[in-house]
Amino acid sequence: MNDALPYGMREASRLTRAGRLAEATALLQRVLHNGRDPYSAPASEEVPHTIDLVPDTVDVTGPAPSSRRRQQLVAGARGGAERRAPAYLPEGLRCFFDRVTLTGFERGLDGLAEPSPADTRDALEGGKFLAKSYRSEAGTRVYKLYVPSRYCGHPLPLIVMLHGCTQSPDDFAAGTRMNLNADDHNCFVAYPAQPTWANPSKCWNWFRPDDQERGRGEPSLIAGITRQVMSNYAIDAERVYAAGLSAGAAAAVILAATYPDLYAAIGVHSGLACGAASDIPSAFAAMRQPAARLRSGRSCPPGVVSRTVPAIVFHGDHDKTVHPHNGDQVISQLGKDANRQLRVTVQHGKVPGGRAYSRTLYVDANEQVIFEQWSIHKAGHAWSGGSTAGSYTDPRGPDATREMVRFFIEHPMSF
Repeated sequence: MNDALPYGMREASRLTRAGRLAEATALLQRVLHNGRDPYSAPASEEVPHTIDLVPDTVDVTGPAPSSRRRQQLVAGARGGAERRAPAYLPEGLRCFFDRVTLTGFERGLDGLAEPSPADTRDALEGGKFLAKSYRSEAGTRVYKLYVPSRYCGHPLPLIVMLHGCTQSPDDFAAGTRMNLNADDHNCFVAYPAQPTWANPSKCWNWFRPDDQERGRGEPSLIAGITRQVMSNYAIDAERVYAAGLSAGAAAAVILAATYPDLYAAIGVHSGLACGAASDIPSAFAAMRQPAARLRSGRSCPPGVVSRTVPAIVFHGDHDKTVHPHNGDQVISQLGKDANRQLRVTVQHGKVPGGRAYSRTLYVDANEQVIFEQWSIHKAGHAWSGGSTAGSYTDPRGPDATREMVRFFIEHPMSF
């Protein structure tokens, strides 16, 4: 019997309900032809596409634009991004921008307030994938929220997932399979969406000083979304977490620096330290080689409390987009003076039929693991162990999603 069929049928069903018939058909054909689980590792050593930062932003200071104006900004910013983006990308990546299409989030931001039935559920029976929106003085953002199938009003953990450049909440959810893992552990998952009018490539603006401070810019918006979910649902305030990929990972590190009282722990995949850049040129410089000025400690304005935020960090050691040493800086920055008191242990392993890895544990005097750092050997800039149903994933690596959820459950809020 073809064991891949149940998984393929579930994912094809989700794509069909979302109106993505071509993708659903292609997925079924792939499963039936190959006779394997679409979430399993590919037979070849195919290198996933690389996410890169397009050095162009749209100033969104001041009051939030009207619905009509936001739609105009979407069309104008996207058109400008498509014209300018290829000039900033390596030759092998330029063709990617020819395939970019508007998602439901971009076609009309206010349209998510009343989602269609096809948009409110994913492939998990009983779980709900809802479209939401958040507005504050800092601006407006839409997001998707996964409500686990076993939710019955008792306080549950919440994981905030921040996508990488060019991605969307739906794409990120499919590639990471976080909803599936979260449902197994009875967790909520929120996916804030970065619109093209805030950044033409939908990157979180981790490199702008205004988006590196508590109570301002994007950290304020993401924290606001987090608190809105906590207000509308029964969420365990001691088990709220943030994770991301690439630009989203850099944003997660900023949240740890600016809102350590809100997020109990973070997951960082292929990201950078808070304050690694202050503008577009320094962003590219940090991505190529970590900044020496960060080696002495934090470069972001601190939050309201002084607290070491536990973190699990993943990085491919062949990452050509964000230098692997940025992962070291994330650990060093979060640890501050505490990292001198931690015992370091290194473990080695290999995924059967997949990639080898090194796992470094930073353990305190109470035998509590404060940081985990995973170096995935021969891996590039892609989510380790992810599904081919989403973009920028490397199915041959260890399962970063599973390990992040496990790490989060082990680390409730502590001071």
